[in-house]
Amino acid sequence: MALSAPAKANRASPVGSLVARAARSRELTLAGVLIVMATLVAIAAPNFLSPTNVVAVTALAAIIAIAAVGEAFVIITKNIDLSVESTIGLVAFAVALLLKQGTPIPIAWVIGVGLGLALGMSNGIIVTVFKVPSIVATLGTLSLFRGLTYLIANGHEVNANDLPAGYTQPASQTFFGLPLFVIVAVVVVVSAALVLRYAVIGRQFYAVGSNAEAAATIGIRSRATVFWAFAVSGMLAGVAGVLWGIQYGQLYASSASGQSLAVIAAVVVGGVSISGGSGTVIGAAIGALFLGLINNALNVLVLPQEWLQLIYGAVILFAVSADVLIQVRAQRAKARSRVR
Repeated sequence: MALSAPAKANRASPVGSLVARAARSRELTLAGVLIVMATLVAIAAPNFLSPTNVVAVTALAAIIAIAAVGEAFVIITKNIDLSVESTIGLVAFAVALLLKQGTPIPIAWVIGVGLGLALGMSNGIIVTVFKVPSIVATLGTLSLFRGLTYLIANGHEVNANDLPAGYTQPASQTFFGLPLFVIVAVVVVVSAALVLRYAVIGRQFYAVGSNAEAAATIGIRSRATVFWAFAVSGMLAGVAGVLWGIQYGQLYASSASGQSLAVIAAVVVGGVSISGGSGTVIGAAIGALFLGLINNALNVLVLPQEWLQLIYGAVILFAVSADVLIQVRAQRAKARSRVR
């Protein structure tokens, strides 16, 4: 009950309402831009809306969206997880290696997700127990997890021929017109959104990210909350790693390299404040779809893929700048309300 009163007060405050409206506006604006961009690309390249291409776009976007949901939990607590890509790569390669050795598919999947959870928990321990700043801790584990993958790979790769027959087919399967990967992503996003909106632990993530000291005064265990945020990030990166293996079939030690930038870009462009305490996983998912659309548009329009990194960097800078502007306006509004 101690948490509900401050939460209600925050929702009722003018500053809280301003920030909430800004977050909702970001999601709606991004969705509108996404629709307009898809329309323009479809006009320039009619094959963009072909069923095959739509499945291809949404499959990769779904994988990034799932990882972005986990990243959103971490960023909401005012931390960051840079090791997402190496977690995805390690899980994808480990699962493929297990399947190559004859492990039943469901067991390999469970081990993969469990491995992701363990890696996320290790990040949480480093940050909360040893009090290493998250950007430093996960920069280190980014390299560490990738090094483990190279060690396990030992210079080899796993080919689609090494995997069970038909293993990669789910990547192109649809149910009731929806790609399977999209259905999985929707389940993850909706589940996470419900937890953040209605569960006590969900509100605690926001409270810690907004003001860890104030959260502690009302009985919230900040370090435990941050630990579980990293655990969720690792677990969902594990899910993304399993799907990555299904999507591509051929796995290398370098699989998923560079995807941390895409995941973080999806989160911040989707309205999750890098300063913590605000944003939604639905926005992060829309951000993933937006970036997936850009990636595919470069392909269908036969434009240089080198532009992709430039675009990712630009959208991150734009989103962070927008967050700063929102915070400045919120602080000014709060100051004016005090004067009155």
